[in-house]
Amino acid sequence: MPKLLSKILFLTLLLVIQGVPVIADSNDTLMQANGDDFEALYGDEEFVSIATGVRKPVYKAPAVASVITADQIKAMGAQTLDEVLETVPGLHVAPSSLNRLNSIYSIRGIHTGENPQLLMLMNGLPFPYLYSGGRPQNFQLPIAAIARIEILRGPGSAVYGADAFSGVINIITKSANDIKATEIGVRVGSFNSNDLWLQHGGRIGTAEVMFSLEWQKGDGDRDRVINSDLQSLFDPAVSNAPGPLETRYDVLDMHLEFKWGNWRLRNWYWRLKDAGVGAGAAQALDPTGHDDTDSNLIDLSWQNDELVKNWELAANLSYYYSDSKTHFAILPAGTTVPLGTDGNLLSYPPFTLTNFPDGLIGNPEIIDRHLGLDFSEIYSGFTSHRIRIGTGFKHQEEDTSESKNFGPGITPGVLTDISNTPYVFMSDTNRTVWYLSLQDEWQFAPDWELTSGIRYDHYSDFGGTLNPRIALVWATRYNLTTKLLYGRAFRAPSFSEQFAKNNPVAIGNPDLDPETIDTLELAFDYRPTFDIQTNLSIFGYQANGLIEFVPDDSGVSKTAQNARDQRGYGFEFEVSWEVSHQLKLIGNYAWQHSEDVDTGHRVADAPGQQLLLAANWKFLPDWLLRPQLNWVASRHRATGDPRSEIDNYTLVDLTLRRSNLWNGFDLAVAVRNLFDEDAREPSSPVIPEDYPMEGRSLWAEVSYRF
Repeated sequence: MPKLLSKILFLTLLLVIQGVPVIADSNDTLMQANGDDFEALYGDEEFVSIATGVRKPVYKAPAVASVITADQIKAMGAQTLDEVLETVPGLHVAPSSLNRLNSIYSIRGIHTGENPQLLMLMNGLPFPYLYSGGRPQNFQLPIAAIARIEILRGPGSAVYGADAFSGVINIITKSANDIKATEIGVRVGSFNSNDLWLQHGGRIGTAEVMFSLEWQKGDGDRDRVINSDLQSLFDPAVSNAPGPLETRYDVLDMHLEFKWGNWRLRNWYWRLKDAGVGAGAAQALDPTGHDDTDSNLIDLSWQNDELVKNWELAANLSYYYSDSKTHFAILPAGTTVPLGTDGNLLSYPPFTLTNFPDGLIGNPEIIDRHLGLDFSEIYSGFTSHRIRIGTGFKHQEEDTSESKNFGPGITPGVLTDISNTPYVFMSDTNRTVWYLSLQDEWQFAPDWELTSGIRYDHYSDFGGTLNPRIALVWATRYNLTTKLLYGRAFRAPSFSEQFAKNNPVAIGNPDLDPETIDTLELAFDYRPTFDIQTNLSIFGYQANGLIEFVPDDSGVSKTAQNARDQRGYGFEFEVSWEVSHQLKLIGNYAWQHSEDVDTGHRVADAPGQQLLLAANWKFLPDWLLRPQLNWVASRHRATGDPRSEIDNYTLVDLTLRRSNLWNGFDLAVAVRNLFDEDAREPSSPVIPEDYPMEGRSLWAEVSYRF
């Protein structure tokens, strides 16, 4: 705590250098507010569509939602989506302890290794990794093309269907009107990181055209060293530990958009090349392993609010393709391990000690294809109702291939292609889904609005699920809005949870039911003055039928089961204070308690407390300084883990930006983890000292608009 206090003091000193003026009592002015004043108070409020599918001001949206704009992203100096999301109250970005250090978006204690309980959208369209249910492996998204990010904390299945369980994140890309010119930029920094981008917005005839291309590459912090791993338990002399986590990356992010009349065509291409696999597939350091992914999302949309009176009609046709190839050295060259009768490590006895001169090698490939067709109709012909009807269909399929040198059907140590054989990790599979949703926004009194909705989804592999939501929004005063919210959401079993095979620690179960969650929320949006905005949300939930791989009666294999229930409660508070035209203060604090319903044990690894403090200080014309402090605390070990509790940590970042330096040039410099904090994120027990996070780093950027 003394270290945290010293860093808060440092941040506070930065904030008061400019001097905070005395604030006159403005209650009299506010009490005189009429309708015009109300509009002035909320006039520049950010709008969201994530809550209902209809654009609404945040304060009226029937959900707990946040909006982060391109200008805010620029001010905070974020380089990736993960850095932006870490500033959202109640959302923590943590590395997965299963493999690759994939980003987990932990919300309100919903914290699992594959993180399939959060739905991520690109311009309203999902792009899931069907095998695990989460995002593409090693997913890292640059920020140059992002116009805004809308985040819904809490259930969203009544609008979005599957996986909108703990929350929804919608990434909205820039249009031609957002760019209106050509911009090029370059950023270089620590860990041999490089970032280049090119953007253009303009017209070709009657069509608006947007193009964005960004390339990021880096080696990662090679000082993130771990001293012991899984291989250390078998033979420390062969282990790559001590050694660094493999966090190198090479990402290409491209967006292209054409808009003409009522039509819009988008194409998003994302490529990952030679990405490091973190702590390794089995928590054994793997310097030669790598991920390669090519993803492409194409969608054609049409929207018209003039064709039929009082009706707004929309349709969308989309296709998503992803090819993910991975090379794993699961255990390093020269390892000697006990193989079971099926050729897997420590599986079915009796065991045979076997040496692998080239290591345990696995090369899985997964190809995902998604075809979707969605329709929505909004009717506003009633005096006090707005009705939204949605229906759609999607087909999902996943093809697999694999080569490896261990396991069923393989001579140990001989690399063998087992694609299209009974020995592959999962056979090719597919599913079809159709849905129907209905939503009513009812303004039943001048200050009251009731939003109710229900959605039915039918899956070809496990059947149907019905998910309701209801939200009461009350304009309590001109500067206070109160919301009472209830929603149910579901998470469909992933393909691996249903159909994985030939791996005794992860056997699929086709009889799984979807996970469900019921959430109740009470939220307040209060603006005591024109310059101060506060939000408080209080929540409680119960999640049922969470899927885990549970030991079978044999004591050897583990099969996916709807194994446990979880409950949680907590609150999130955020405040924004525009002290003057030169200084804006920002802060949020989140607290949550989540536990297993049957045992009462706390949910492992999820932060119980988070604190963010930041400021935007325009200390000179065209100059902006952004100090930011992020505190993560109160994380608990899994039941049976003998290690001491996970240490809290505090990170302080600084970003300095100069706009219009000279004829369209902008300049920025930043330092991350200013005090070189030894921050740690929880790992599995085979890596006893947890995962070290990045140390102090610097970067500088220059961009030019013409």
